[in-house]
Amino acid sequence: MFRLRKLAMLTTVLGMMVSPSHAASVASATHTMDRPVYYRTVHVDGLSIFYREAGRPDAPTILLLHGFPSSSRMYEPLLARLADRYHLVAPDYPGFGHSDAPDAKDFAYTFDHLAEVTGRFTEALGLTHYSLYVQDYGGPIGMRLAVQHPERVDALIIQNAVSHEDGLGPLWATRRAFWKDRAANEAALRKNFLSFESTRQRHVGSNPHPETIDPDLWTDEFAFLSRPGQADIQTDLFYSYQTNVASYPVWQAWLRQHRPPTLIVWGKYDPSFQVEEVAAYQRDLPNAEVHILDAGHFALDEKPNEIAAITRKFLDRRHGSLK
Repeated sequence: MFRLRKLAMLTTVLGMMVSPSHAASVASATHTMDRPVYYRTVHVDGLSIFYREAGRPDAPTILLLHGFPSSSRMYEPLLARLADRYHLVAPDYPGFGHSDAPDAKDFAYTFDHLAEVTGRFTEALGLTHYSLYVQDYGGPIGMRLAVQHPERVDALIIQNAVSHEDGLGPLWATRRAFWKDRAANEAALRKNFLSFESTRQRHVGSNPHPETIDPDLWTDEFAFLSRPGQADIQTDLFYSYQTNVASYPVWQAWLRQHRPPTLIVWGKYDPSFQVEEVAAYQRDLPNAEVHILDAGHFALDEKPNEIAAITRKFLDRRHGSLK
């Protein structure tokens, strides 16, 4: 997630790091525990795409795709905890985080387009195999990548990302009305989706102990949403979300056909994506490993150690003994 209170970290330049696979990248590094995290950019389709990278490039790769209105920042807890054994790559989509954010009049903010850019991003970095970790918007972007290139997906890790109608709760009534008649419902959608109150609610959800959630999480998120042009970018992109719902049957068929090793980690207090979605995934992926946590939509913010440990055990079983 884009968090203003720690932006100074990103301005600390410790050196230029350029490798053959990142010829177009500019990198700075900070150290998290005993492994460096690199903050790089690469040019894709004329855009500067920012990404975070940690771990040895020859280790098994985890491609981490963030949600709304987060950025690769949401995955810092995993970069800190998994880089000793895994190669982690977390990009910001166009319009998010530190990647370029062209005006919505000049750039098509659709999920198809963001998936195209993300796919070319993986190719620019030479990522031919990866475990795909998805949250929220990362789900529809990741599923597009998986359908296009199933041979690249070694495993699937799902954290509060939906591929079935089962997960869409009452909050989606306003959103569906917006898809049906944009002009008549855009003002209501922006209040439902972009206001400070809804930004807070994304984090608190139905948590019976809201005092345990850091308010900086939603105030920083709202600051990101308040940047010039963001309301138009996010409104256009959410209008495109209806294409995700229309694609659910295709994604479900892909899951049933390919049956990738799958880990599902779900924050049960999520107001946007209901926990019933977990059972829907299990219909398609009966062998999926499932963990339902006392957390919300951004479960990694609340349970970083637990999710990192679950993810490590899941991947270690797949990849065996790693040095």
